[in-house]
Amino acid sequence: MSEQRPRTEAISDASAGQPLSLKLVVIAGPDFGRELKLDRGTYRIGKDPAADLPLGDVSVSHLHLLAEVLDQGVRLVDQGSTNGSFCEGMRFNSVDARPGVTVRLGRTVLKVAPAAEPPRGLPPSQATRFGDLVGESLAMRQVFAVLERLATSDADVLLSGETGTGKELCARSLHRLGARAKGPLVVCDLATAAPTLVESELFGHVKGAFTGAGADRAGPFETAKGGVVFLDEIGDLPLEVQPRLLRVLENRMVKRVGGADYQKVDVRVIAATQRDLEALVREGRFRQDLFFRLAVSTVRLPPLRERLADLPVLIDDMLARAKRSMGKLRPETLALLSDYAWPGNVRELRNAIDVAASLDQEPQLPAHAKRSGLESSGERGFHQAKGRLVDAFEADYVRSLLAECKGNVAAAARQAGLDRAYLHRLIKKHKLS
Repeated sequence: MSEQRPRTEAISDASAGQPLSLKLVVIAGPDFGRELKLDRGTYRIGKDPAADLPLGDVSVSHLHLLAEVLDQGVRLVDQGSTNGSFCEGMRFNSVDARPGVTVRLGRTVLKVAPAAEPPRGLPPSQATRFGDLVGESLAMRQVFAVLERLATSDADVLLSGETGTGKELCARSLHRLGARAKGPLVVCDLATAAPTLVESELFGHVKGAFTGAGADRAGPFETAKGGVVFLDEIGDLPLEVQPRLLRVLENRMVKRVGGADYQKVDVRVIAATQRDLEALVREGRFRQDLFFRLAVSTVRLPPLRERLADLPVLIDDMLARAKRSMGKLRPETLALLSDYAWPGNVRELRNAIDVAASLDQEPQLPAHAKRSGLESSGERGFHQAKGRLVDAFEADYVRSLLAECKGNVAAAARQAGLDRAYLHRLIKKHKLS
């Protein structure tokens, strides 16, 4: 029986310009986190300790795979391995892979990634803004450090975060500060697209492709030539459409609905979601290969409750954009605003500031706001307000950390850089066990 070849077309092109700087990253398996930088030439991957990327996975062959660097990707060639090499669930002898493509060897999964992909633990940026995003908190300066690296890259990006955290602002800033700033930014909102028309919204259509298609229409991948496509709410993309998007992302070739020919496209893709894509993958509602392809580089934008120290600079920036000024906020006003969870995040804060500016008064909390007791208790002192904010931060941080690590305290302590005993005390203090 002949082996199937994954739907990943050759991408070597002498006119493509300078070779991409790439690396292979182990994203699953016994050697998780190991990397191999790919410059030029051919690299050996396998169980052989002398291999360029030695793997401890017993299900991997002695010399399992060769990686040959191309202009715009890497050619992976199986060396007659015992258990085979797989891409998109299909066994292959040879496959040409762009950044973001994943392959499986035994229990090991490798991802082709840009060498400039920001490493974990990147030092916080010294800047307090990135494009239209502002913040002085550690959480935001860590985000800025990643975005500054990504602005110099052409890698696809996945933005995650709750509604109102500024994902579209982030995408616009990456476009404006990146190498494709002279090209267009085309936004495709998948949350508002009608289910029957989502393919047309993504890929365009030809005249007569369906009822109501009275003329040819180019999709965002064509209209964003030389620029950026922003796919908002990618988690809402129907499962049946996901294979077509995967094909576009991997091959940079698009075919309109009802069309016969593929067209080559030159775009960077930035996707955003407020949903947990990994959970959707586990539930079978989002393709794992599409998730890996989108998440070449990922950025999580923190909710406002995790960066309350940014309230003064956010408010000043919003007032400056509105060309209004209300002077320095009173300490009690700032304490009151800091005692609110802001479920609508920066968008909700902006609405409150717009109302305050229009009425020429200091900002107030929404009428439905639930306070934790700071206002009614009379505790308006600095130390009381600070103590409440620290407690709220600790509880939110540890709760999120434990959820991310599936309740594994040891793993959570390692990820947070905390002593395990101290983390246990925080869990007990905030009754999170």
